[in-house]
Amino acid sequence: MDTLLVSEIFGPTCQGEGASLGQCAVFVRLGLCNLSCAWCDTPYTWDRAHYDLRHQPAPISREVVWARIRAIPAPLVVITGGEPLIQQRRLTWLIDRCSAAGRMVEIETNATLVPSLPMLQCRARFNASVKLASSGVPAARRIRPEAIRALAKARTCWKFVVNDLADLEEIADLENRFGLAPIWVMPEGTDATTILRRLHEFADPVLARGWNLTPRLHVLLWGDERGR
Repeated sequence: MDTLLVSEIFGPTCQGEGASLGQCAVFVRLGLCNLSCAWCDTPYTWDRAHYDLRHQPAPISREVVWARIRAIPAPLVVITGGEPLIQQRRLTWLIDRCSAAGRMVEIETNATLVPSLPMLQCRARFNASVKLASSGVPAARRIRPEAIRALAKARTCWKFVVNDLADLEEIADLENRFGLAPIWVMPEGTDATTILRRLHEFADPVLARGWNLTPRLHVLLWGDERGR
């Protein structure tokens, strides 16, 4: 099929998280997710119990998606969700078009689905966010060793959403089990007050472990406004 299930395409904005923090970007937010994190900030992409998903996410042809990306002057394309790898068989064409046009591509993933060989061969970086116990998702669903190991061999940054200091021990265990690097730690929150409070709380313990700390820059700038 040559369509993607898309929730929204927006930009120019900035990448608010992780290794590309602050870079000018266009976001392609896909629909569907195979997890249901308690603190998810984009439930409108997957939560049928609370959102009417009959009209959005909507199927959009890959050519139209590419045309909308091309119309936004941003050097970085962030493909997010939801969980993008649910649609990975339809994504490689789009990633190749972005790369051929000189656009960098990042794919956000929860690291529960094994990327295909064509996906791994694309010129894209993965931002893998293994979910911790604080997500409320059972370990058997959120920790999938085969997928984590496959991503660990690819061009991947590891980004963990944290709520309290106990989460750092779980990250350390995953780091040791799977050899994850580089690691970025990001406080959960959808308002600037919460983000800043948790950044102060986590900064020293995170740096002491040799990890990286990331805010949610878009939240600090625009709050929980959709499409920013």
